[in-house]
Amino acid sequence: MGAHQLLVDVPTQFLYHLYKGEQVNRYSISTAANGVGEKKGSFQTPRGWHIVRAKIGQAQPENTIFVGRRPAGIFTPAMDVSDKDWILTRILWLSGLEVGKNRLGDFDSMQRYIYIHGCPDSRVMGVPHSKGCIRMRNQAIIELFDIIPIGTKIFIQG
Repeated sequence: MGAHQLLVDVPTQFLYHLYKGEQVNRYSISTAANGVGEKKGSFQTPRGWHIVRAKIGQAQPENTIFVGRRPAGIFTPAMDVSDKDWILTRILWLSGLEVGKNRLGDFDSMQRYIYIHGCPDSRVMGVPHSKGCIRMRNQAIIELFDIIPIGTKIFIQG
């Protein structure tokens, strides 16, 4: 078991950061408005064991907009005129570990582009509202991104 682990608790809308089995932090999050589920195209947050496959956005400024995992400008509050699911600041790209549940075929979290990512500060946390990913406050995702390594295990319980 790696020293760092994450637990995403969908019912409470909290992400717990554990180090050597002890909780070191708790973050308010927002998971999918459509609830939990693993099928491609469902816009649901997938459950089960995952790992952080890639970390994207190192050293980018806070509020960097990512399109296709590439920096595409800086988000400003004036841009927040719709319910768009902005991907900002940092990306932790998840890959499922459970074949037939969240890995391979029609249930592959990585192919679904499931991330833990930042979002506009105006978005409410603690309420399911994303399109499948796990949203965090920008400062929180920066903090977490800087601490956990690629390969960190994550359990998403719903």
